[in-house]
Formats: sequence, structure tokens, C-alpha cells
Amino acid sequence: MVDVEATCWEGTPPPGQTNEIIEIGLTVVDLAEGVRTARHRILVRPQRSRVSPFCTELTGLTQAEVDTGVTFAQACKILAAEHNANRLPWTSWGDYDRNQFTRQCKATGVAYPFSHDHTNAKLVFTEAHGLRKRPGMAQALEIAGLPLEGRHHSGEDDAWNIAALVLHLRDGGAWVSAGPS
Repeated sequence: MVDVEATCWEGTPPPGQTNEIIEIGLTVVDLAEGVRTARHRILVRPQRSRVSPFCTELTGLTQAEVDTGVTFAQACKILAAEHNANRLPWTSWGDYDRNQFTRQCKATGVAYPFSHDHTNAKLVFTEAHGLRKRPGMAQALEIAGLPLEGRHHSGEDDAWNIAALVLHLRDGGAWVSAGPS
């Protein structure tokens, strides 16, 4: 499971700034055993934007904290080398994370770090629960009767919670995957 946080503003971005990934949260799930086995966090130092007060309020991340992170290129290398992201299926809640990686890789000339075997867990959840509207992650946890663990809009915590939703779907027979996620 992957969840990213990116620089954001209350309105439009300031001139010359663009949304950039500042945190990548990952949770490893053993689908066969039905357990979350590991959680990881990669802080990413933005190159073309700054963390706004709005972004800090939403994510809890400060400019000083993300300044200690790695570059986006280094983060992508870590995903491939240490997490086999380029060979394993992966999941996010919605398409934002996949699209943000695609945009940022294209804009920076960095190789896309993930396999193309992506599952949109929000779509699977919506269909499995017969919902008309696609719920946000926190609302989906409520629907599933699961607690929100940690801070909402923390990449690491959100990836952990998305994994709980995937396991909920698995337990209900709605999750079909060829391998670890």
C-alpha cells in the first residue's frame, strides 16, 4: 500500500511552485496470512515548492522536517531497490498517488519507480460495498467499522489504514490479487 503527501496550498499554488511529493508512506501486507507486516516512511525534500502553513496543518509536516528528506530521484531509487516497487503489485486509495508519481517523474525525468500492476482500493471498496459515491479513506474506515489509526493525512499512517481496508476487503472475498501488495 502506498500513500503520498504533497505540497499543497489553501488556494492556487504561489507563482513558480507546483505540487511535489514530500512523504511516501508504505505498508507491506501478507495477503495470504491476512496481516500487515511492515510500515515505512520516506521523507522527500521538495525542489520546486515550499511547505505552506496550510500543508503543515493538514499533514503535520514542516519545511524543516522535509528539508531532512531525500531528493525525489533518491526516493524513487529507494522504492525500487529496497522495496521492489518496480516488480510487485501495489495499491493506493484512489488514483491521486499514481497520477502524482507519473506527473512528477515526467516533470523531473526520473524513472517511474512502480510496476504497472496497480489497484485502486477505493474503487474496489466502493463496488464491494455497493456505494454510489467513492468514499475517502477515513469514511471508508467508518463504513468498514475499523478505527483510524494515527494521523489522517500522514502518508505512513494512511498507508497503514489503507492496508487495513484491503485486508477487510480480502476477508470479505472482494480482494483478488496475484501477489503481495
